[in-house]
Amino acid sequence: MTLQYLQNYWWIIISVLGGILVFLLFVQGGQSMLLEVKDKASRSLIINSMGRKWELTFTTLVVFGGAFFASFPLFYSTSFGGAYWLWIFILFSFIVQAVSYEYRNKAGNVYGTKTYDTFLFINGCVGCILLGVAVSMFFFGADFTVARGNLLDTKSPVISRWAPTHGLEAIFNWKNLILGVAVLLLARMQAALYMMNNISGDNAFFNSMKKKAFVNGCIFVIFFLWFLAMVLTATGYTVISNADYTVEAISTPFKYFHNLLHLWWAAAVLLAGVALVLFGLIKSCFSKHFTKGVWYTGSGTFLAVTALFCIAGFNDTAFYPSLSDPASSLTIRNASSSEFTLVAMSFVSIVIPFVIAYIWYVWHSMDRKKLSGQELETTSHKY
Repeated sequence: MTLQYLQNYWWIIISVLGGILVFLLFVQGGQSMLLEVKDKASRSLIINSMGRKWELTFTTLVVFGGAFFASFPLFYSTSFGGAYWLWIFILFSFIVQAVSYEYRNKAGNVYGTKTYDTFLFINGCVGCILLGVAVSMFFFGADFTVARGNLLDTKSPVISRWAPTHGLEAIFNWKNLILGVAVLLLARMQAALYMMNNISGDNAFFNSMKKKAFVNGCIFVIFFLWFLAMVLTATGYTVISNADYTVEAISTPFKYFHNLLHLWWAAAVLLAGVALVLFGLIKSCFSKHFTKGVWYTGSGTFLAVTALFCIAGFNDTAFYPSLSDPASSLTIRNASSSEFTLVAMSFVSIVIPFVIAYIWYVWHSMDRKKLSGQELETTSHKY
């Protein structure tokens, strides 16, 4: 296995984990609906339906960050260390999520369930939007510079430096927010479809979820097509990597559109993903009682997001363009770990299929029987 092969292999793993993470954000989508639901019984159903899956989303986020740290540490240090306001807001929102599920229904809760429901709502909205902002920077760039020679500076051995706003500028960039809002709407749509499949409620609850899936799905399609149009017409960087890890960045109009043409398999995966999402949404909303739509939209989300990550990193593309200094842009060649580290981590990655199989087994065991209000009245384990 050559170094280039290992770099490609790990970027595919990153892409796959990104696709899984965006699908699992339906948990956050369900939480974002809590303050809209006034009926206590319906709110309890939503919280317990989402609560049985929240740890999967949290764990996948941690694995996604860990995989980036192990395989592309320069990106990890540049983004996580530089845009720290963005990542602090994301991590804080997930911390309050964990606290809320743990203490919401505990005896002696002096704050009341409404307080923790508000925390879950904040995580649902903030988590989705800001993760979308973080991914959007893969296409529209960020304000940072990289100087490897700084390692020899004993007074300030910092390789990468960020803009003074440290990520706030990315949060308020309207292009990044387009994807952030699209991710939130997608998560809400899939949460509604999941609850149509997972909860055994009355027709009123089922129809309310169908309505939420339709409304959020339609608006999501608009925002996603808007984002996709911006990406395919954007100017990106074609990079030539040098032996000393520096790069020559060539500004290339319609870079990502050219990537789709060159990476025909990524284009096919993206189209298949979009088709599956549309089919699952339309079938669920216009059928009388179709409950399996989430598996179509979930599979489509996974494929589409994986394809977008691939066109962001392959074909000599800067997957993290620098707006301040194009030559500082990060690629899968100049931002990766050493060959030894990538080889060692590749052996570790062999266990990933077994982990996925275990997650599927646990998921299947928990969802074997649909959640109902009667079950919540009789069980002692509820959120």
